Amino acid sequence: MKTEEPRPVLLSEYRPPAFLVDKISLEVSLDPDKTEVRSFLHMRRNPDAPREGPLVLDGEHFELKEVRLDDERLGENRYQVDDTSLTIATVPDEFVLSTLTTCAPAANTALTGLYQSNGIFCTQCEAEGFRRITYYLDRPDVMAEFRTRIVADKSLASVLLSNGNCVAEGTLEDGRHFAEWHDPFKKPAYLFALVAGDLAVVEDSFHTMSGRDIALRIFVEPGNEDRCAYAMDALKRSMKWDEEVFGREYDLDIFMIVAVSAFNMGAMENKGLNVFNDKYVLARPDTATDADYAAIESIVAHEYFHNWTGNRITCRDWFQLCLKEGLTVFRDQEFTSDQRSRAVKRIADVRLLRTHQFPEDGGPLSHPVRPNAYIEINNFYTATVYEKGAELVRMIHTLLGAERFRKGMDLYFERHDGEAATVEDFLSAIGDGGDEDLSGFKNWYSQAGTPEVLVTTQWDQASATYTAKMSQICPPTPGQPNKTTLPIPIELGLLCADGTEIPLQLDGEDSPGATSRIVMLDQREQVFRFHNVTQKPVPSLLRGFTAPVKLSANQSERDWTFLMAHDSDPFNRWEAGQKYASTILISNAEALQKGGKARQGNVFSDIIEKLLADENLEPEFVAQMITLPAEQTLAQTVGSNVDVEAIHAVRNDLRSAIAERLWETFRAAYDRLLVPGPYSPDAESAGRRTLRNTCLSYLVASSRPEGLRLAVEQFQAADNMTDEIAALALLADHDGPERETALEAFHERWKTDNIVIDKWFAIQAVSTLPGTLENVKRLTEHPVFSLSNPNKVRALIGSFANANQLRFHAADGSGYSYIGDNVLELDRLNPQVAARLLGAFKSWRQFDSARQDQMKAVLEKIVNAPGISQDVYEIASKSLS
Repeated sequence: MKTEEPRPVLLSEYRPPAFLVDKISLEVSLDPDKTEVRSFLHMRRNPDAPREGPLVLDGEHFELKEVRLDDERLGENRYQVDDTSLTIATVPDEFVLSTLTTCAPAANTALTGLYQSNGIFCTQCEAEGFRRITYYLDRPDVMAEFRTRIVADKSLASVLLSNGNCVAEGTLEDGRHFAEWHDPFKKPAYLFALVAGDLAVVEDSFHTMSGRDIALRIFVEPGNEDRCAYAMDALKRSMKWDEEVFGREYDLDIFMIVAVSAFNMGAMENKGLNVFNDKYVLARPDTATDADYAAIESIVAHEYFHNWTGNRITCRDWFQLCLKEGLTVFRDQEFTSDQRSRAVKRIADVRLLRTHQFPEDGGPLSHPVRPNAYIEINNFYTATVYEKGAELVRMIHTLLGAERFRKGMDLYFERHDGEAATVEDFLSAIGDGGDEDLSGFKNWYSQAGTPEVLVTTQWDQASATYTAKMSQICPPTPGQPNKTTLPIPIELGLLCADGTEIPLQLDGEDSPGATSRIVMLDQREQVFRFHNVTQKPVPSLLRGFTAPVKLSANQSERDWTFLMAHDSDPFNRWEAGQKYASTILISNAEALQKGGKARQGNVFSDIIEKLLADENLEPEFVAQMITLPAEQTLAQTVGSNVDVEAIHAVRNDLRSAIAERLWETFRAAYDRLLVPGPYSPDAESAGRRTLRNTCLSYLVASSRPEGLRLAVEQFQAADNMTDEIAALALLADHDGPERETALEAFHERWKTDNIVIDKWFAIQAVSTLPGTLENVKRLTEHPVFSLSNPNKVRALIGSFANANQLRFHAADGSGYSYIGDNVLELDRLNPQVAARLLGAFKSWRQFDSARQDQMKAVLEKIVNAPGISQDVYEIASKSLS
């Protein structure tokens, strides 16, 4: 049993580092079992910190062989070493400290620091992995110029890579070879990277706006070269977009991406040497879906954009993590919106926010975008920091507009290039550059929870005025019982009965203006009055989702169906449909529980029919419009005492009823939307496939056997992974011989492809059939499954826990016990992956009392387990608080 709770790190206790590192030179001699690392730190006391006290460096999980101070070898009486640090009591104001350490990369299953997997040496130093390589001041506000020399047998590693530009390479007298890399831009240690192994390379180049030619290289395992074209294309488009939209040009002579199969994250933005999980690089039409291509495009862009928002300007401390992640997520969202469909992208981003961040904000793991305390920083790479952090930047962008926001970003780059900045620095620069006081937005960064906005509206015919009374409240969250008001930009419009929009004239304005306006709710209650409204309108509120809030308004189902048909704002058109469908489904769940009669959703069906017939709409947008809310979304809407079986049943029943009523419509659309010619991942073709496969899902949901036959035919005839996997997912959720036949055929075809076989694992893990949990257990015995590979864990066990609401929340608690046992087993191998898997329990209080008791028992078992990591302890203990 754990007897001592780890002491949290507090934002309020931040102090500047006592020492600075101007330069660091590393000499790394690679060996799977005994890698030697000699470091030379050119250090000095920080003039902005107290000028007394010992030198304390971070270091763990390696063996210290030697310490030298200005070339004098120190005896053991001159320093102290414990499990996490090296302390030297007396040092001069300026000095060179050298240490020699050894580590075992092949034994490093945590995949942080320097590790070896599948024959490739790789580092992951964010957030605090560099301290597993050598002794250092491992904090983001210590920025140094890095020079790295890597030595290895050519048979062990034919390619030797690190940050910056390669300045020397050759062969040593003993037959080993070396490469030296120099990064002229100062950076914190978390951005250090080293990769070495037998790697193939795909090369290209990019011509910058100032006329420089940048060498572009993607390194992959031999045989995967033919899967790199799209990642390279996405990289070049990202570089061009960042020049055009933000004026940011790449700075080094070379930009490299390395794809590895064992990686804790999606990718890492190490300066000039981005390391990627290979699933976000490798793509070919027969192996990657449209969603895979879109993810590659987005993640390649995200990591590249970090070169300026994260690398050139980094964060002062880990509490400022949103300063690089939230800002860069906003930038990659804008990139994707410009490359694809802005409307569809906005819907996808808000859905992600609501599915992952809203539950986080409303549960025991709630924390501000800039947290004020943590036990393990790896636990704060959360939806709140990333997705909500991006929404805060988007609100500022909405308020300022693109031109003023760009001026603010230009000033931010000018002021803080080469520095470790804070949220205050960002808000000050954006506000000064955009000529706007943004001080009120600081509260968004420090206050947890999702604000709730209540809107009541009234039309007065006699005075032709329309009044919107708005109020805001933010429920208490752990450690923050009392909330302050926030600036909440709300875009709105008013629609006439024929669907036309009314020019809006607010109190104090001489004449009507635009038909869509932003009002700022920054008080507890405010009234906004519009004049010259001569007929009763239907309000369109929170257009484009201009703030990360929950909005309630006195709107009827009739209003929602009207907005579905007429709203010019695509997000709100989709939002109205989701609200309407959710209302039907939740009322049907209540009717099922009470033995009442379910609604058939005929009006919703009629609107779907009209949407499918409207050739002016983007197919991808139509697909979003006609897709029913997910079971997890419905559970969040219910909020408490969730009946997972009822939600699953009524959603299936409504989908089947719509399918029966619109069979011919779905069938005709399915045929019409077939994409001719060779596969292309472009947005238009991908959108047609998405809508076509959405229609297929409805056809399979009907009682007609022809629907299942169409799925079998598509699976057998598909010439691309998108259509193949869509059909397989439908068949895998069908209790019949077609299921096993398709799963076996898919496995036989792709059993040697690790990335594709992960799709096979995930599809079976999310099946709603009764035997899913037992099947998941069997699949953990599959030859390619390994608990030490994060991708395999996420594909199989993670998909079951996070994407299979029905079976994870089985009434007998078996799903909870299984995941809990896996968390404990994983914790011994990879605490980061274990802690993230534990996030499946974050909303445990919204279910019935029996399920709450079962989940609570699992969490208590984990908290009391001997020797658990800080990563897992923090999540489990906070979940119980």
